[in-house]
Amino acid sequence: MPRFSIIVPSHGVSGRLSQALDSVLAQSFDDLELIPVCDDAEAPAAEVAAAYARRDPRVRPVYSPPSAGLSGARNTGTRAATGAYVLFLDGDDLLLPGALAAVDARLTETAGVDVLHGEYERVPWWEGEPANPAAPLLAKAPKGAFDPAMVPEPFGSRLPAWSAVYRRAFLTEHELAFPEGHFTDLGWTGLVAVAARRAAVLRRPLVRHRARRQGSRLNLPGAHQHTLLDQVELVLTRAAGADLPAARLRALFDQLFTEVLKTASRPHRLPSGHRRFFRRAARLHRRHRPAGHRFPGGSLGVQHRLLAAGAYSAFRVLRGANRAAAKAAARLPRPRMLRTRLRYARALRRPLDPNLAVYCAYWGRGYACNPAAIHAKARELAPHIRSVFLVEAGQQHTLPQGVEHAVIGSHRSWELLARAKYLVNNANFAEGVVKRPGSVHLQTQHGTPLKTMGVDQSTYPVVASRSGSFTKLLGRVDRWDFNLSSNRHSTQMWERAFPGSYEQLEYGYPRNDVYCTATSEDVARIRRELGVPEGRTAVLYAPTHRDWADGFETGLDLEEFCRAAGDDVVVLLRAHYFYDRGTARSSDRIIDVTAHRSAEDVCLAADALITDYSSIMFDYANLDRPVVIYADDWEVYRETRGVYFDLMATPPGPVARTPEELARIFREGTYAGPESRELRAAFRERFCQFDDGRAAERVVRRVLLGEPPEALPQVIPLAERVPAPAAATLVRS
Repeated sequence: MPRFSIIVPSHGVSGRLSQALDSVLAQSFDDLELIPVCDDAEAPAAEVAAAYARRDPRVRPVYSPPSAGLSGARNTGTRAATGAYVLFLDGDDLLLPGALAAVDARLTETAGVDVLHGEYERVPWWEGEPANPAAPLLAKAPKGAFDPAMVPEPFGSRLPAWSAVYRRAFLTEHELAFPEGHFTDLGWTGLVAVAARRAAVLRRPLVRHRARRQGSRLNLPGAHQHTLLDQVELVLTRAAGADLPAARLRALFDQLFTEVLKTASRPHRLPSGHRRFFRRAARLHRRHRPAGHRFPGGSLGVQHRLLAAGAYSAFRVLRGANRAAAKAAARLPRPRMLRTRLRYARALRRPLDPNLAVYCAYWGRGYACNPAAIHAKARELAPHIRSVFLVEAGQQHTLPQGVEHAVIGSHRSWELLARAKYLVNNANFAEGVVKRPGSVHLQTQHGTPLKTMGVDQSTYPVVASRSGSFTKLLGRVDRWDFNLSSNRHSTQMWERAFPGSYEQLEYGYPRNDVYCTATSEDVARIRRELGVPEGRTAVLYAPTHRDWADGFETGLDLEEFCRAAGDDVVVLLRAHYFYDRGTARSSDRIIDVTAHRSAEDVCLAADALITDYSSIMFDYANLDRPVVIYADDWEVYRETRGVYFDLMATPPGPVARTPEELARIFREGTYAGPESRELRAAFRERFCQFDDGRAAERVVRRVLLGEPPEALPQVIPLAERVPAPAAATLVRS
């Protein structure tokens, strides 16, 4: 039997779950079992948990349906636990280093306690100093083990469930389980406080609680606020039959009704049924008010008295006075936004056009990427929707014939943005764009993240200094209704990098559809257009941007590479799109394709890819053609830019560190050998999950046509897909 069972519910936190699990498995005290609780075997978090279970036998995933909620997940984990003591950890929180060793030592000192309360760090979701809310409460507790009934104020009922360690036999003996519904922590800690007969405290933080950007769900308005009274009634009913000392019962009553009054005095939490909530709370107050109870002083005491008397009208008057003060503060003058966009402001007062969609890619650089692929499919499947593409002045030539467009910054572009129901972008629309009620914003992204993105960049000074305001970035994220993902890794990283309330669409990248639909004739045509000589092996060299560099350098002597790699090799050079307007670098053996509109065309033309850390490797892998990593500065890039996984440990093909190694890989043919194929197969399994040629169709049907998810085309399994053939394959056949 392990000493500890650590139960980790994972619903909605797959992006950070690995960090929580790592924080447990890295503990110096290792006599434990780790029980991640996943929605089902197909859920994103289940994949993370299963990978850990394969590596470490202490990890034992279990399943609880989302409909069972947090309480159901924790109860499922508790039933599966076999440890002497049970701890709960939220899936986006961390167990602090040394926590289990400290808990073990304290439990040894205070043998047999039912519950051990600990401190915790509460960290703002993004930045700021951690707080320790439990420290003042626990400072009042006796130094050794004690009978909680002898402590007048039950501090444990004011702490979260994950800030304590519970003896499993105690939970079983008293049949303690997390109550169903919302506010389950309140019900649980109240029930534990009533049942415990021996407790102790540990005056050091055990958990780092990372507050979510969206805040607690319990603070949101809705009918679930009424379930607070269910938990209060449950605890007070149990306490009435527990023969608690009068002083302790009175303190517990005050603590619970402080929470009730917080909700009753915040009308925004109860958009309907406020009177009903108040009346039920008043009945509970009268029924369970302990003998000898005295109302607290100040405003809280006034609220207690009004609640006890059922004086709803008077309570509303008191609440209304506070609200009037808040409204007066809100009427203070504020700077007017969009002062220079009066036409936009006027257009915002007009109704949304339900049949208007506005698209943009790469901040207006042209008709490209996922927005272009969705635009093309929408013209086919949803012709009733007028589609307009936004481009910078001078980029109109990138648009195919017949594509309606507007120039970014023009009066017309702002009017379109104001009235469009659908807004589709692979970056972000301008800061001043307003998210109107009823509008639908689709963020398509433009790659799979190896390098850190979004707020994860904040700890890397070089890139953070060039990223602008993270606060403004998150304001733009708040406009998103949908966010597109091409693989489960991306889903999890987007959740971390761009915290928001959008819905993840695991549909694949529409721009990658062509890798499954292009024909041999398409490949031959594209190679002719790019000027690839007949019978040559075309190697695409696509390095990524370096945040510390002022301009583009190839990082490789391409002429020398061609001479060393073989006479049949030509290089297609494609710089990062930041440099798509630079000077061409073409020669007899080098074809500069940086300015070519379509990265997908370039990939189709190439027989193999050389890249460093560019996300193009994930897209190109869909073609199942050789990929070689040229990683001459991996350590610098990793430390300066930050990465989400170790590419050197799981590359899509051979890795070269020097120009000589790179040339030898091609000269000797190992770039296309069996080891390369094996690495590529594992890489494709991980990162080509949803790119099956029908991503654009799924997006259009779901977002523009409103079809339910179950009606969309299912993702074709990887083994059944037929990628577009390479030209080298055609030559050999």
